[in-house]
Amino acid sequence: MLTTYNEKASIEITINELIKHIDNVEIVVVDDNSPDGTLEILKNINYPKLKILSRKKTKGLASAFLLGLINAQGDIIGWVDSNMGTVVKKFPEMISGLENADIAILSRYIDGGKDDRNIIRVLSSRTINGLARFILKSKIKDLSSGIFVMKKKVLLDVVPIASGHGEFMVEFLHKAEKKGNKIIEIPYTHPVDIEGNSKSFPSLSKFLIFGFFYVWRLFQAIFRR
Repeated sequence: MLTTYNEKASIEITINELIKHIDNVEIVVVDDNSPDGTLEILKNINYPKLKILSRKKTKGLASAFLLGLINAQGDIIGWVDSNMGTVVKKFPEMISGLENADIAILSRYIDGGKDDRNIIRVLSSRTINGLARFILKSKIKDLSSGIFVMKKKVLLDVVPIASGHGEFMVEFLHKAEKKGNKIIEIPYTHPVDIEGNSKSFPSLSKFLIFGFFYVWRLFQAIFRR
C-alpha cells in the first residue's frame, strides 16, 4: 500500500521494487491529486494488480492510509513511503516474521538499525521516539518508523484514526500493542531521502508544528479507548 502526493521522482522505482521482491503483490496507491504528474506515471505502469485511487477533494496522509487499508484485499497488508523503494527488499523478511507475530515493522533503533539522514532529523526522530516510549510505556523501539506488514486480522482489534500526519501510526501501533498483538522489529537503515528532504520537514517552523502535534497525539492516545 502506498500513499502519494508529488512523488513522480520515486513512485515507479518503488512499485518496481515491490513487484520484484514480493510475489503476486497487490499494490494499492492512494494519490491526493498530485499536480506534478504522479498520477499520469501511475496510469502508465502496466501491472494488473495495481489499484489506483485518486482523490480530488480530500487530502491527508492518515485518511489516505485508511482508504488504502479498506481497499486492500489480502490477508497481509503492508505500507512503505513512496520514496523509500530501497528498503522494499526487507519486506520478504518482514512477511516471514508474521509466522510468529501479528505485526512486523522496520526499526532504526534496535541492533543493526541505522539512520543516514541529516543530524537534525536523526536527533529529532530519536527524541520523539524516546518521548513516545516514555509517555505510552511502550516496548516498541521505533514507534514512528511507519514501514510495516501486518496480518489483516489486526484490524479487528484496532483501526487507525484517520487524522494527522505520521503521529497516527504511533497511536495505531500503541493501541495494537495494548490489545496484545505481537509486534516484532527488524533492523534497517533509513536512507537519505531521494529529494533530500521530507514532507514532515519542509522547513524548521513546519517541523516544530508537526512536533507539537506528535506530542499532543501521544497524550490523546493515553486516554482514547
